[in-house]
Amino acid sequence: MEWRTDGGRVATQLTEDGSMQAIRLTRPTHHAKDALQLEFVDAPRPPFGENDVLIRVSTCAVCRTDLDVAEGRVSASHYPVVPGHQAVGEIEAVGSLVRERKQGDRVGIAWIRWACGECRWCTSGQENLCPRFQSNGCDGDGGYAEYVSAPAAFTIPIPESLDDAHAAPLLCAGAIGWRSLRLADIQDGDPLGLTGFGASAHLVLPMARHRHPSSPIYVFARSEKERAFARELGADWAGDATEEPPRPLGAIIDTTPAWKPVVEALSKLMPGGRLVINAIRKNDADRSELMRLKYETDLWMEREIKSVANVTRQDVRDVLDVAARLSLSPTVETAPLAQAGAALERMRTGQAVQGATVLVVRKTSARA
Repeated sequence: MEWRTDGGRVATQLTEDGSMQAIRLTRPTHHAKDALQLEFVDAPRPPFGENDVLIRVSTCAVCRTDLDVAEGRVSASHYPVVPGHQAVGEIEAVGSLVRERKQGDRVGIAWIRWACGECRWCTSGQENLCPRFQSNGCDGDGGYAEYVSAPAAFTIPIPESLDDAHAAPLLCAGAIGWRSLRLADIQDGDPLGLTGFGASAHLVLPMARHRHPSSPIYVFARSEKERAFARELGADWAGDATEEPPRPLGAIIDTTPAWKPVVEALSKLMPGGRLVINAIRKNDADRSELMRLKYETDLWMEREIKSVANVTRQDVRDVLDVAARLSLSPTVETAPLAQAGAALERMRTGQAVQGATVLVVRKTSARA
């Protein structure tokens, strides 16, 4: 495999012998002082079944949930496992029973890899809550690789107007942000808060502006760099999690891995307000913050806490449609596949880039 740099983007020359290069997680790391157990390897291209497709990956965005898997807060069904669930590419081959996709289609994979389609949740539009839910990059190998296989019915077509690098973060950061915004259930004009301002929140802000144009948006972030980024994207106010916003909030969407922002957020809600926690897992480092919760000031007056569990295929389709219609473009920094571990380490130590990191696996032509 040869790497070359071309205008800030990195391309790969794919092997022709049925193998590929991939990032594999050999086992989870349970202690913050230990290095992430990732290796850059030559591996066989993944097999695919009669209902699956084989996708030649062009880009894959890095997600905090990838770090949750790497650090063991989310357990993979097998090890080694290839992380990554925000991958975009072209279908290279289809299974014998596949009818909804064809060779050459440009598609993405998201966190949702498979759901049963038969349980009470799947049949009511809540496949994200399916007891048999499976995820890409955890229950099945994901997109930190030159090829990934996935059930055809759970791949999502990418709108022509979105290029691969900017479409990738929409598949999870955007989709989970869109779901969180819907679950916030505010009326236009109600003030909305965002805690943390990373890959997901920086997409929620413009989507909230579109969905609730009269609602002021207040951002809580730990660093002045993040707060400045939020103001640059149109936040009405930005401050630290401990600061008081200009007015009580109708809802707050928490996108952080910590507990302190949750505790700080509750008292900032108006009566009947809702805190939406946009995270699959929280870190244990500041769990003691929960001991500061006071019922009378933080939870009383019918304040609510709503968690966000996974995403549905419809969430992903919806956010891609919104992004295409609004010309919504995530802020991204690209890196070669081999630097996936470095990207996760930056996230781990609080040095993540503004917006999202996108791994460029294969160079593609730019789109409008």
